[in-house]
This record gives sequence, structure tokens and C-alpha cells, in this order.
Amino acid sequence: MREVREWTARAERIVRKRRDPVVVQTLRSATAATIAYVIALRLSPEPAPLTAPLTALLVVQVTLYATITNGFRRVNAVVTGVLVAIAFSLLVGLTWWSLAMLLLASLVVGRLVRVEEYVPEVAISAMLVLGVTSVGDYAWARVVETLIGASVGLACNLLLAPPVWVEEAGESIEGLSRRLRQLMLRMGEEAAGGTPVDRAESQLHEARRLDHDIVEVDAALRQAEDSLRLNPRVQDSVLHRVVMRTGLDTLEICTVVLRVLARSLTDLAKEREPEPLFEAETGAALAQLLSEIADAVVSFAVLVTTHLSASAESAEERLAAELRTAAGTRDKLALLLREEAERDPRHWQLPGAVLTEVNRILDELDTEHRTRRLFEELDRVSGEQRARMPRLTRLRERLGVTEQMWRNRAGFDGRSR
Repeated sequence: MREVREWTARAERIVRKRRDPVVVQTLRSATAATIAYVIALRLSPEPAPLTAPLTALLVVQVTLYATITNGFRRVNAVVTGVLVAIAFSLLVGLTWWSLAMLLLASLVVGRLVRVEEYVPEVAISAMLVLGVTSVGDYAWARVVETLIGASVGLACNLLLAPPVWVEEAGESIEGLSRRLRQLMLRMGEEAAGGTPVDRAESQLHEARRLDHDIVEVDAALRQAEDSLRLNPRVQDSVLHRVVMRTGLDTLEICTVVLRVLARSLTDLAKEREPEPLFEAETGAALAQLLSEIADAVVSFAVLVTTHLSASAESAEERLAAELRTAAGTRDKLALLLREEAERDPRHWQLPGAVLTEVNRILDELDTEHRTRRLFEELDRVSGEQRARMPRLTRLRERLGVTEQMWRNRAGFDGRSR
């Protein structure tokens, strides 16, 4: 039995490693570059057509959407540079001043044709073409090799379907929620037992470090969003992107509010040192409330990353129950804080700020609030699509693909998913 478990664990590690972005990118790029070089040897007049594998390396990305967009921009940059060089070769030769004029014109034209990060490629192509003795042959070879590399890179992603990175993004979102939960639990324990200033400041610094986690999760989510675009294996990709993006936005707001809460507790510890932050019953109520909110944060993350309708419904019911429990504890805490303020009116603003901040987190996690936010985001996204692609929007309307269908597929009949 132990050997079976070890083999199972090893197989899971291999499968996970196979989907690792670095591994996928390395294998895909090496394969595309090699194939591009082999094809270019047969079609290009150059003896060592290295532009083809170079283009394939730059074009092949982890997602299909990134591959297409990068391939188009790079081909556009190379062709533009070649045309600029041909125009200069008809007028002047290669001198120091003509090279300066060529580079200046190439960089300006690159900005105009909107090749984005490939603007230097326009100047590089123009400079290399102008520097050869036979401009026509070299220019043609460079264009052919670029087209070969871009085509092979695109074909690799079409034939070897890139993974959909939704699962990895979901794991990042859930990981962020668990870090939020752990910090809330520690803050509750310290508030219940009396928090020294140094420990309160340490929790404040930890809350500030969560901003770095937000950046990492946002990068994972952007990769997942790119993997959903133009992917024939995914239906309702817009809905998937909106659900996860709005979920991360909510967790980011909770992170900011938690940082403010940590600052309020730190200020309160400074004001009341060496006395405890709260009376025993009030501190216990705050610890219980933060524990309940921490569980709700994790349930919320599970909800926004769950795609099966049955699991999503179960996660939403669990979240709603946890929020109801937390609301009851919040009301109890409010009464205790008011009684404390009546007995000792000094520094009543800080306990009031604590109550305001936990209220804000509960409001952000509320299912009705999330439903409204999803409706607003779907309306915004559909409005942008209508403005950007009016013909495609009219075609979808003729086929019956509307926002209401998105909402029906998401189960928006009063639920958040």
C-alpha cells in the first residue's frame, strides 16, 4: 500500500511538472525553433537562415492568444523594417549619416505601425538589410525566414494545444485566501489575549506584504485570461474571465481593509499599552468574528474558482451560512464595543474603526453584492465588445448569443454564480 501511494504521488508530481509554465514554454519553443530552421534551410537562399528559428523562439508563447498577437506584431515589424531599408537603398548607400537617418526613420515608423515591444526589430531589420551588398535577395530571405518562424510557432500551438491555465490561477487565488485566513486568525488570537505593540506592528508589516502576493496572483490570472482567448476548447470564456477577475478584485479589497484593520489594532495597542486592547469578552468576540470571516474568505475563493454548477452551489450555500454566522457575531461585538465606549470614552474612535473595517469585509463578501458586481462587469465588457467589434456583436445577436445567455449559463437566478 505504501508503494502504491508513493507511485501515485510521483505520478501526480510528473503530471503537475508537465503543466508547469516553464516546462511547457521550453519544450514548445525548442520544438518550434528546430522545425523552423529545418524548413528555412529548404526555402531560404541563405546558407544559415537563423532568422527563422529566432522568430519562432520569440513568437511561441504559453497561450494561443499570445502566440497569435506576438506573431503578427513580429512579422509586421520585420516587413516594415525591410521596406524602409529598400526605400533607403534606392536613395543612399551605407554611411554614418544614412545609418542614423535609417534608424531614426525605422523607430518612428515602428511606433506608427504599432508593433509595440517589437519596435527595435524594425530598426534591426532595416539596418541588416541595408548593410548587405545585394539588398533585394537578403530582404526577400529575411521576410521568408520571418514568415516561416511565425507560421511554425503558430502551428505548434494549434497542433499541440496549449493548456488552459484556469486551474493554476484558481490555485493562486485560493492560496491568497488561505494566507489572508492565517493572518486573520493570528490577529484574532492576539486581540483576545492582549497584543504587545511589537507583535501588532509585525502583523501590520505582514498585511502590507500581501500586496506582493496580489501582484503574483494577478499575473497568474492574466495568463489564465490569455489562455481562454481564442481557445476552441473553452466555452463562455468571457464569463470565466469576469468571474475570476471580479473575485480577485474582491480579495484585493479585503486585503486592503485587513491592512487598515491591522493598522487600527497597532494604534490601539500603542494607546492602551500596557493594558490589553479590549476587555476579555470583547476580545473573545473579536477573535471569533475574525475566525468566522477568515473561513468565509476561503469559501469565497472556492466559489469563484469552482466551475461545476453543483460544487459552486454547495460553495455558495456554505459561504452564505458563514456570513450569516459572522453577521450575528458582528452584532454582538458592536454591543460590547458600545458598552466599553460608554465606560471608557477615551480613544473610542479606534474600536469604532475596527467595527467599520470588519463590516466592510463582510459587505464585500456578500453574495448579493457580488451578483450586482458581476452584472455590472458583464455589462461593461459587452459594451466594450460592441464598441470595438460592432459587426461581430451583431452576428452574435443574430445567432442569439446575448448577455442574458451568459447570465443564464452562469446560473444568475439570484445566486452569485
